[in-house]
Amino acid sequence: MPEPKPADSVGLVVPQFRHFDEALALDCGVTLPSYDLCYETYGTLNAARDNAVLVCHALSGDAHAAGYHEEDSRKPGWWDNCIGPGKPLDTERFFVVCSNNLGGCNGSTGPLAVKPHSEKRYGPDFPIVTVRDWVRSQARLADVLGITQWAAVMGGSLGGMQVLQWTMDFPERVRHAVVIAAAPRLSTQNIAFNEVARQAIRSDPEFHDGHYVELGVVPERGLRLARMVGHITYLSDDVLHAKFGRELRDGKINFNFGVEFQIESYLRYQGESFVNRFDANTYLLMTKSLDYFDPAAEYGDDLTRALSACQASYLVISFSSDWRFSPKRSREIVRALLDNDLDVSYVDIESELGHDSFLLPIPQYHQVLRAYFDRIKTTP
Repeated sequence: MPEPKPADSVGLVVPQFRHFDEALALDCGVTLPSYDLCYETYGTLNAARDNAVLVCHALSGDAHAAGYHEEDSRKPGWWDNCIGPGKPLDTERFFVVCSNNLGGCNGSTGPLAVKPHSEKRYGPDFPIVTVRDWVRSQARLADVLGITQWAAVMGGSLGGMQVLQWTMDFPERVRHAVVIAAAPRLSTQNIAFNEVARQAIRSDPEFHDGHYVELGVVPERGLRLARMVGHITYLSDDVLHAKFGRELRDGKINFNFGVEFQIESYLRYQGESFVNRFDANTYLLMTKSLDYFDPAAEYGDDLTRALSACQASYLVISFSSDWRFSPKRSREIVRALLDNDLDVSYVDIESELGHDSFLLPIPQYHQVLRAYFDRIKTTP
């Protein structure tokens, strides 16, 4: 943690764990007899319990959204620039909750967890979970925390999909929904990228049909490639060109297949660091959850009908250079919400930073978030 501690940091935080003995029936037909959720909280729940905000994480995120775990931690939570005293999601006003999704590899029950009444880890036997499954599990966590209604549910990318699902499944429990850089379902191209990533992992000789942990190995090559493919899609062509262009690492062409261009070095670094912090089976699960999300499918592909029971007020945000979840996809959500006469604000933020923009402290973006949260009423 930087010294001195930044005034707008939530400071040191300790992950919390909640065990659930109540079985959870999943969309895939499997029932989890019990499970754990890892979560973190920032700020204080007020006496009226009407200032709670749920933050939903994206594909490779976890419960650590803000602050630091150790005094000597150098890297804060994944959305630290947005959550804290005086920040857009002001922890002087709001009680912020972020949980690691089921199937994750950072504290919640997932492939690395030990099966109940067994000494073996789930590994590839952990069932495929959906966005709706996550929302059900988060609702149980809210019950435990004594939160009957969220002041807001907020998330970007896969997190934004969870926000939409919350307002569909528990319309009376969400007053405001902040949907950022999301889509009502993946495009064919997005599913294709996910499949390439999965095949990279599954074709790694060390994958062993997902039983690599039992054998004491890691499918590093596959996981590294999967992350490299994903990382390219999170950025825009303009950003990649501005950062790296065709710059050579050694200043000259070497006529071999080693790292020659700086972009190659950057992607290998991103892949390598990901291998050290993420689980391959979890990556497979999370990308499948993305692929499966399609709330309109049960309503004849009519998104307006799918969202007809929603009651929340919405803020929908997109980014101009996000080609993975383009502004056009956000406007599909906005149109369906407006067709239901719901209260909707929509902003397309001018940004050259691609899909990752939702994680970055872009001034206009944070001004929009701050203004929206300022208008959310809570008991003083």
